[in-house]
Amino acid sequence: MKIRSLFKNVTIKQANIFTILVIFFFTMIFVGLLVEEMYEDYERALEQSYVTNGELNSQSEILEKKHKKLKSLMIKTVLVIVTLSFILFALFLGLHNLFNKLLHRDTQAFLDFFEQAAHKDKVINPKAMFFKDFKIMVGYANEMVGKINAQKNSLKEMNLGLEDRVKNKTAALQLINKNLEKEKKFSQDLLKSQKEFLRYTVHETNTPLSVILTSIELYVMNHPRDRQLSKIEAAVKNIFSIYDDLSYLVKKDQVEYPKIVLNLGNYISSRIDFFTEVAQHSRITFNYIPEASNMHIYFNETKLQRIVDNTITNAIKYTLANEVVNINLEQIGAYIEFSMGSKSKIIKDTDRVFDEYYREEENRDGFGIGLRLVRTICDEEDVMISVSSDDDQTVFKYRFKLMGE
Repeated sequence: MKIRSLFKNVTIKQANIFTILVIFFFTMIFVGLLVEEMYEDYERALEQSYVTNGELNSQSEILEKKHKKLKSLMIKTVLVIVTLSFILFALFLGLHNLFNKLLHRDTQAFLDFFEQAAHKDKVINPKAMFFKDFKIMVGYANEMVGKINAQKNSLKEMNLGLEDRVKNKTAALQLINKNLEKEKKFSQDLLKSQKEFLRYTVHETNTPLSVILTSIELYVMNHPRDRQLSKIEAAVKNIFSIYDDLSYLVKKDQVEYPKIVLNLGNYISSRIDFFTEVAQHSRITFNYIPEASNMHIYFNETKLQRIVDNTITNAIKYTLANEVVNINLEQIGAYIEFSMGSKSKIIKDTDRVFDEYYREEENRDGFGIGLRLVRTICDEEDVMISVSSDDDQTVFKYRFKLMGE
């Protein structure tokens, strides 16, 4: 791992220098070993010469000359070997430099190619390469450049197409926005006209309804009540309840509803009397006996009427024929609980019964806004609501804060 990390960032030039030094080192070792071997041969030859000529002392001068000649010959031979080694090393170094320059040229061509490939679509000429391996690599590189260029051209065409599509989409969206603005203005004008019409209608409906009810009361004072007149009176009172809801919806954002002290027991009794004729027409009777008479709350009368009237009319509408609507009023701690229960079809989803436009029986008349209005008022005035429904009866309960508590 240490050797690998040592040569991890070595360049080709550094590797070449390292290779030359290693070759030079081993060449010197080879020359040294060769010279040493020749010197040992020379020593052995010299010893043999002394042994052979040991008896001929008279010829010592001749032997000395032979020794000098042999030593001179050895030195010349060593010099020839060293010189030849350096010549061979020089030839090898020249060839190495030549091939290294060719390798560097081919490598540099690839480096330049990859450096400019991101900005230019230029390819490499295979004939400019010296080594066959690089020529093969040039073929792969040029093929890669060709594919990249084809993809770039395809992307350019795609981008041009996308720009055109975006422009067309933008123009279409701008046209749609203009149409939406027109439709929005039309809807706002229509809603404004609808509110004006509703306000005018509500205002104009009050007078004829009051005239009809007054006329019925005057007629009953002088004539016996008959079945047809009771039907008319019940229908008018239903209309009056709807009128009161609409009137409250129209005026609730423009009119302040001040609170006053109200006797809740007496107020509920008055509203039961008002709807008794309607209940009788639907073959339903009220059973109302409050536990105490002095139960006062601090509340707005219009809002209280919307809670009580909508609860009563809802009970009349959904209670089964010939059944009794039980109305109860009792004090529970610091609260007064107003409850109304009767036998009717089970309410499957008691959590949604106060949602706007929600009706469990679609074939029933009405818009489903009465109980939603009740929920809104109760949320505004901190009145707690609970609904329970089973096979025996359906009960609506409201808890008002007792005055003075």
